[in-house]
Amino acid sequence: MLKSHVQLKTLLDNKQLDITLQRLAHQLVENHLQFKDTVIIGIQPRGIWLSDRIAAIVSRITKEKNIPYGKLDITFYRDDVHQAGQEMNVPSSTDIDFSIENRNVILVDDVLHTGRTIRSAMDALIDFGRPKSVELLVLIDRRFSRELPIQPDYVGQTVDTIITQKVKVHWKEKDGKDEVVLID
Repeated sequence: MLKSHVQLKTLLDNKQLDITLQRLAHQLVENHLQFKDTVIIGIQPRGIWLSDRIAAIVSRITKEKNIPYGKLDITFYRDDVHQAGQEMNVPSSTDIDFSIENRNVILVDDVLHTGRTIRSAMDALIDFGRPKSVELLVLIDRRFSRELPIQPDYVGQTVDTIITQKVKVHWKEKDGKDEVVLID
């Protein structure tokens, strides 16, 4: 009988992750300056750990205390929400207490894989108004596994993976450590 061995490869360690977050935040500031007409929205559940960090770093860089920052739940916008055999998704909270009407929206998620999560997020976002533009920031882009024509505007790292591999992002606040690993 063959035993399967799980292999982990570190894509970003603690220090590399911090440098990557700093770079992404600086790119946002470079493109949006004072964030007067720009909002940051993290996608629940896993994108909020990244968006919390990005929003805090952008706030420090710009010295703006009130950068509009929200969290978006997409549970009921997913295209697999009613599929038989799927485990029930437990909704998270949506917290967007500002208008996105005619503003630049930066959607934030940890890993871009098939593109379906982002499509769902854009559907959910429209319920809050019509943004001027929508940009996508992701920590990891698994570019060769896309099922929809969705591409990120800001990327921490691009990773070429095969279908059996998983990318797992660990956050100190949730998992006790900061790192990104590839699971084989």
